[in-house]
Parts: sequence; C-alpha cells; structure tokens
Amino acid sequence: MSKPRRYLLISLLALLLVAIAWFFLRSTTPSLPSAVRHGYSEALQQARNGQPGAARMLYQQMARPDLPDARRIKLHAELPNYPSPQALKLADADLSHPSVAVRQAAIKSVSGLVPGGQRSLLLGPLLEDSEQAVRFSAADALLGLSPDDLGLYFGPLQQVIDQYQQALKSQPETAETQYQLARLHLHNAQLKEAQQALEQSLRLDPGNLRALVIQIEVLDKQGQSDAARQLLAKQLQAQPDSAYLQHALGLWLLHHGQSEYALLGLSRAVELEPDNKDYRYDLATTLHSEQEQEAAQKQLQEIVQRHPADRKARVLLISYWKESGQLQNVQILLAQLEQMNPDDPSLQQGL
Repeated sequence: MSKPRRYLLISLLALLLVAIAWFFLRSTTPSLPSAVRHGYSEALQQARNGQPGAARMLYQQMARPDLPDARRIKLHAELPNYPSPQALKLADADLSHPSVAVRQAAIKSVSGLVPGGQRSLLLGPLLEDSEQAVRFSAADALLGLSPDDLGLYFGPLQQVIDQYQQALKSQPETAETQYQLARLHLHNAQLKEAQQALEQSLRLDPGNLRALVIQIEVLDKQGQSDAARQLLAKQLQAQPDSAYLQHALGLWLLHHGQSEYALLGLSRAVELEPDNKDYRYDLATTLHSEQEQEAAQKQLQEIVQRHPADRKARVLLISYWKESGQLQNVQILLAQLEQMNPDDPSLQQGL
C-alpha cells in the first residue's frame, strides 16, 4: 500500500473513532430541557419568596449535573425550607460532592432538614472526610447533640474536636479563634478552659457579643448566676439599643423562670430589629407559653408576611391557629404550603 493511501486510511480511521466517541458521549449525557437549563435565577427567586412551585423548581435545579458549584451552594441555603424525601436525597448526594464548599453547604442543609439523632447518621461519616475543613464543618453541625443522639459517632466526634482544637491553637490568636475554642471546650464541659478562651476573645475584641453571651452561659453553668446577671446588666447599660443583647436578656430570664420579664427583653429586641425572624419567633413562642395566643399568632403572621419562605414560622402558625379553632386560616396556610411544596412532611402527616 502506497504511503498516501496509508495516510488516508489512518485519517479515516481517526475520524471514525472521533465520531464514535462523540456519539457515545452525546448519548450518555442527559439532555436538559431549555427551561431547566435557564431556570436557575427563577428557581432561586421563587424559593426565597415562597412562591407556588418553589420546591419543584428548586429540586430540578439541584438535580442538574452541570450546575456550577457557586449556584449549588446558594440553592442549598434555601433547601431546609422545602423538606421532603427528595430534598433529603439531594442534600445527602452532595455530602460526597467533589467540591469541599458544596459538601460544607450540604452539611448545613442536612442540619436544617433533619433532627439531631437522624442528623448524626447522615453527617457522622463526614468526620472521616479526607478534607480537614469538611471534618470540622461536620463537627460544628454535631456539637450539642447528646451521646445518645451521636451513638457510634460519639468517639469519632471527640477525635475531630481534638484535631479542631489543635488547629485553632496553631493559628494566630484572634477573637474568632478564641470564640471557636470556647465552643469546643463548652461541648466537652471544660468550663474553666471555655471561660479563659472567652475572656481572651473579649480582650481582643470587646465588642464580640457572641463571646459575651456564651460567657454568660458558662458563668451560669458554673453556678455563678449573679455574676452572669451583673455582666449582662453592665453590657445592657452600655448598649441599651443592642437588639442582640436584649434578645439575650430575654432568653436568660426565660432560662431562669422569669418569662413575664423575659417578654420585655424579647419585645424590645423585635422593636429594635423588626426584620429579624429569629427574634420574632422566640417572642411568639414565649407569648404562647404565657397564654397570649392572639399576640403570638400576630408575631408569626408578621414573620410569614416578611419572610414567606420561612417554613418553621408557617408550620407553627398553622398549629397555633388549629389550636384556637381558626380552621379557615388553617386551610388557607395549608393550601399555600401545598402550592409551595406538595411533599412537605407536615402535609403528609395531616397537620
């Protein structure tokens, strides 16, 4: 065979192999409808605004194999408001995603979707993840769970906490590293060590209110309730318009059985930060415990109006309305919830 013919034959064979490879790649890559490929922004907006069909569009986008990591992470932030077997399946799948940041976002999703005991079964394996950052994120998500909830993962969690502590101690000393150290010490019931870390955090950043509030908790656990009260009072005197401190005061009073006075602090926190749904939720539950049902319902209604996607407030409001016999309002909220997420467990359980 002459050289020109040989080269021609080789070229034709090469083209044939390329065509075959292209055919198989094309046949194995799922073809996404145009509406799904271009529906990310709409899905994110619907999820954030609690609009009809939000769950379906959210799930569709998260199931995309071509979704960029940054977009997947944003969707994970919305997923806990749309619980279902499908939502949990999507979150669980991303616990093994190649991206560290996506795995960390999935950890937060799982934490919002499932209760403590079940959470440990899903997140426990990540305590042995190849990436330190993922192991530490899993540990953060499991802090505060009881030994019974942790089950077989109690030992692995302690090992990761030890690694976490060593890593924080090896970093430059900042208010944040000391704060995180205090949290780990508190989990291990190492109250003196936690107190020392918090004092150092506050020395480095006197305005670190998170550290201050945990310091009050540590003092309480050490039986120094008067010292905790004085510390909180001193800070409130210096910053009377701090919603964070007013909320902390309300929770502290609740913890000490003074719910009537706690309402003052919780109400003031909501007045200072009316858009903070967590403050308003705590006020609503406290009002309800004080038999002020109508006032509690109004606070939850305000959350649902300001944050339509907030499932926790919506489900509790349904429960409160059902409790007080306002069945028409119950049906309206249930219908809205079904439009948002027809697979919501509350609907399946006949809330």
